[in-house]
Formats: sequence, structure tokens, C-alpha cells
Amino acid sequence: MERNGAPKHDVALARRPPMPGKATVLAMGKAFPSQLIPQECLVEGYFRDTKCQDLAIKEKLERLCKTTTVKTRYTVMSKEILEKYPELATEGSPTIKQKLEIANPAVLQMAMEASLACIEEWGRPVGDITHIVYVSSSEIRLPGGDLYLASQLGLRSDVGRIMLYFLGCYGGVTGLRVAKDIAENNPGSRVLLTTSETTILGFRPPNKERPYDLVGAALFGDGAAAVIVGTDPIPGKESPFMELNHAVQQWKTIGRGINFKLGRDLPAKIEENIEEFCKKLMEKAGLVEFNDLFWAVHPGGPAILNRLESTLKLRSEKLECSRRALMDYGNVSSNTIFYVMEYMREALKRKGGEEWGLALAFGPGITFEGILMRSL
Repeated sequence: MERNGAPKHDVALARRPPMPGKATVLAMGKAFPSQLIPQECLVEGYFRDTKCQDLAIKEKLERLCKTTTVKTRYTVMSKEILEKYPELATEGSPTIKQKLEIANPAVLQMAMEASLACIEEWGRPVGDITHIVYVSSSEIRLPGGDLYLASQLGLRSDVGRIMLYFLGCYGGVTGLRVAKDIAENNPGSRVLLTTSETTILGFRPPNKERPYDLVGAALFGDGAAAVIVGTDPIPGKESPFMELNHAVQQWKTIGRGINFKLGRDLPAKIEENIEEFCKKLMEKAGLVEFNDLFWAVHPGGPAILNRLESTLKLRSEKLECSRRALMDYGNVSSNTIFYVMEYMREALKRKGGEEWGLALAFGPGITFEGILMRSL
């Protein structure tokens, strides 16, 4: 695994003081598996490893890889894993037990490294963490990863733990909403929010009967992220950079069962509902113009970003951080919003930046998660 904390930020006075009692993001960290795959190498490796000879499927995946805009991704899956578990590349083999043997420790390891990077940037003792929120759609076990992570980090035995499983792509923003509620209702608390994801559970050999498997192969990646959330930052000890001002969740039932795929109608559903949803958040601060905000949008895929940009008539630079995160890491499910926020933190600091913005993510349900944020 590669530990990749955010660039070190010296403790300094914020440009804008946070509102008393409002949750703020105090530090960030991220981590990835050691294997980095350039998009142009993915198809040959995937078909070699799965021993697939179907040229039509191969050509379709090659086309998909070009349309995703992804350039690089990290992955837990490796040649060594497939040598140990050859059944993972065999059509029809029962593999859930083997996949969990790989995924559970890998997800925990990435979560651990992202959390340590975040705590290092925060600069306070690990014993000052009062709560942990753990988000993943990539492991299945009881007790869950929240307990293992808290134990390995050396958190206090009375730390409050919350585990959010199988929320998919909106899980990171849900985690922020939950961490915000905890922080604002427990004065002095410091909440460690950690997300960690791998594509191991969904790994299968290509099959023309499952065309949407190819979308996942072309788009998704692995990694972890962590943030620390708290109210009333301590001057000289903590450096808040984002205020979580107001949070909203909205859902519309369109599901018909358990599916691990990107619905074809997801971009259209987002297009139909996004303007009303954003206005609901913006009115809390008296905001009207979409282009007056910064935008941290989970990049589920280029079609989602394109629809959102055209529907809200956003200037092209408004989604630059989302497009950059998609290009560098792929869609890493719940983690991706934090990679966007990291790029946004740097962009806002460079250009003086807008004060208000939105963090948005979409996922199963269809569920819309949004937070009105304020740059500090």
C-alpha cells in the first residue's frame, strides 16, 4: 500500500473565521494500493489475466476506456492474487469467500494508512479523537472495519463508532453529514471519518451477457480517504479549511433489487432533479447564482458531470477538480469526493476562491447527498 497524505499545511489563521458551533473539516489524508494502472494498459492486462479470447468484448472495453476520461487508477487486484486464486478469473466459479479474504484486510489497510496521514496533518494526539465514522461498500464482516480500525489506531475504548456499509458512491458525503451531526451535537468532539473501497468484490471475467461489467472495469478504482471534523477549532493548534454549513439528503425510488452497476438512466435522473436540489441547499445562505459557487461533485462518470454542467449552465472551470480526480483515480466510490475536495482546497487557496460551494454525490436509490460548504 502507498500512504498518500495531503500536502502538509502549517497551522495558520483561517482567511474567514468559522461560525461558532458549525462543523469544520480540520485535516485530510488518503491512501492507495501499490499497483498503479495506466488506462492504456488496462485492457491487455485484464484480458490476459482472465484468459478471455473474445475480440468483440475486447474492442468494446477499449472504446469504453477512451470515453471515461480516466488516465490512471490504483488497484488491489494483482497477478499474485490471481495466481493464488485462479478461480476469480474462471466464469461461474463460487468466489465470494475468496474475495472477502482479499478485500477485508486490503480495505482495512488502506483505511489505516489514510487515517494515519490525516491524523499526522491534524497534529493532535490520536487520543483526542472521540468518534469514528467508517464507510465502505467493499467489505462484509462482523464486527466491522470500524472496530478493527479503531483498535489498530489505538483509539480510546470508549470512542463512539458508526459503520456505514453499502451506500455506494454517495457514501462519502453521507459520512460528512453524519460526522457534522455528531460534531455539532457533542461540543468539543473530534470525529474521524474514514472511507475505503476496492473493486475486488465485483471482479469477474468479461462476459457478453454482462456488458455493464465492462463499464466497471473501465471506470472504477481502489483507495481510501480520511478527514477529521469538529466545531470551534482551537487557535494555533488546528487549521480548518472548510465549514460544513448545511446538509440535505433526497431520494427517489427507482431500484428493483440488488444491482452493482451504473444505471443507464442515472445521468437523466440527475438532470431532472439537480437544479431543485441545489437551490434547496443554496437558499440557506441566500445564494442564487450557480456560477458564484465552487463545486465539489462526485465524478461518477463523465456523462454525469457533463449533464450537471449543461443543466446548471456552469462555466467549464467549475467542475475542473471533479474531472481531475476522475482522470487521476477513476471512480473510487465513496472516497472520490475527498480527492475532489483536496484539489478544491488547493485551487481555492491559489486563486482566493469563492466563499460558498456545494459538495454533491449521487448513488443507489437514486439518492442525492449534498452539503452547503463554506471555504475558510
